[in-house]
Amino acid sequence: MTGTVIEHRNDAITTARPHGHLDYLSASDFKEELLGAVEAGWPRLVVDLSAVEFVDSSGLGALIGGLKAARAAGGDRRLAAVPDQARVVLSLTTLDRMFRSYASVEEAVAGN
Repeated sequence: MTGTVIEHRNDAITTARPHGHLDYLSASDFKEELLGAVEAGWPRLVVDLSAVEFVDSSGLGALIGGLKAARAAGGDRRLAAVPDQARVVLSLTTLDRMFRSYASVEEAVAGN
């Protein structure tokens, strides 16, 4: 992964946009980014996966960790623009039932 763009929006939502691979090499840093946002008082997270090419089990673990932290802080975590590879992994692991997925960041923010 080449990094994550974090944006704190006026509507009290943080968007996180990881790039490249969300795998064993990058998942720990990504999870820390999500936890940092929650600890800074931004527990409403939208993860924009549009720039992610590959997700493995470590990447899923980071997403789960972000969800747990957000919910524990009274917030939530939603996925936006989930690419096909990640969608298949989420489906095979039945984690697609745990994560709310939206076609775009705007839809995820609106929660429709």
